[in-house]
Amino acid sequence: MNIAVLVKYIPNPDGNPEMGEDLRLKREGVEGGLDPGDEHGVEAALQIAGSEGEVTVVTMGPEPAVAALRRALSMGAHKGVHVSDETLKGADVLVTARVLAAALKRNEFDLVIAGVESTDGYTGTLPMAVAELLGLPNLTFARHVEVKDGSVVIERQTETGYETVESPLPAVVTVTAGANEPRYPTLKGIMQAKQKPSETLSVADLGLGGEDVKPTQEVMGMEPVAAKEGGEIIEAGEDTPAKVAEFLAKAKVI
Repeated sequence: MNIAVLVKYIPNPDGNPEMGEDLRLKREGVEGGLDPGDEHGVEAALQIAGSEGEVTVVTMGPEPAVAALRRALSMGAHKGVHVSDETLKGADVLVTARVLAAALKRNEFDLVIAGVESTDGYTGTLPMAVAELLGLPNLTFARHVEVKDGSVVIERQTETGYETVESPLPAVVTVTAGANEPRYPTLKGIMQAKQKPSETLSVADLGLGGEDVKPTQEVMGMEPVAAKEGGEIIEAGEDTPAKVAEFLAKAKVI
């Protein structure tokens, strides 16, 4: 079984990201690594592939994004694909989806796995866009994934429990942080990662043109989140119910 995992390099996964003067997240010249949420996707792929399958990790980003691939390869993935191009700076979700879908089309995969959302973007829409562009079914919020008899079956996490969802392969699946416990790379895995095949592709290599990578969204401004104000304390008394009712009315709750 051939499995592809979409991964992302994010700056300062354990700290505060920095914004540049161009209102874009600084991705070069700062510490970064594999998005923690994507580690669950890599782990899920490795468990499904076992000793017979092959796992390819695919990412898009500037040169430092190689670190995300190396982390995934050190965990046990077999191949890496890195799409990097100057024209992709400032790419929005749609452009990113087009690029990743084009990269995936270069090979045949039985299953594509991704995290639910990136830690630096939080749109939660990229895997669905990739699935649409590939013409594949998309199964989301999987807390458990199993492949059998040419189908993928997941336990889809919901607010009240889970739903069992099944789909024929190939398909795109997003996994939650509760799906597994990602393995920690061993020293042997880290050393082997340097020898595993990895290719770097440009937009031209994918057969995409200028309009394909032209963003449709633009950040016009940025401001700090307003600090939360202290709550209002209502002293107990005869008029307490009336005050509570007035407060709820102002909040348009009642």
